[in-house]
Amino acid sequence: MKKDRKKWSRGFTLIELMIVISIMLILLSFAIPSYNRSIVRAKESVLKQNLFTMRSVISQYTLDKQKAPQSLDDLVSAGYLKQIPTDPMTASNSTWTVDQEDALLSVDQQDTGINDVHSGSTQVGSDGTPYNTW
Repeated sequence: MKKDRKKWSRGFTLIELMIVISIMLILLSFAIPSYNRSIVRAKESVLKQNLFTMRSVISQYTLDKQKAPQSLDDLVSAGYLKQIPTDPMTASNSTWTVDQEDALLSVDQQDTGINDVHSGSTQVGSDGTPYNTW
């Protein structure tokens, strides 16, 4: 009898394993959407920072050179940026869309050029507006 008792007391039963696995799946079903939301919020934060930086640099370039940059590459070649930042929504640095304006930003400005920059993504952000309108 003692030998039989030892045999049964080793390991877990199939029902115990199924209960543990189902509890883990329930917990994962709550964790995954939260994780995905945090990833999107992080990308949106990086997008806002990149847009702020590029808009600031465009303004600085325009005021320093008395002409607006004709492309984002002008900002890199003039040393205002080390490289064009990556658009976190499209994972590329070549999808930025730029606004060419006819209006001059300063009295001393002689030529028009890039006035604003936006993401190239058409996805909708957490605030309900498309990223390419930020």
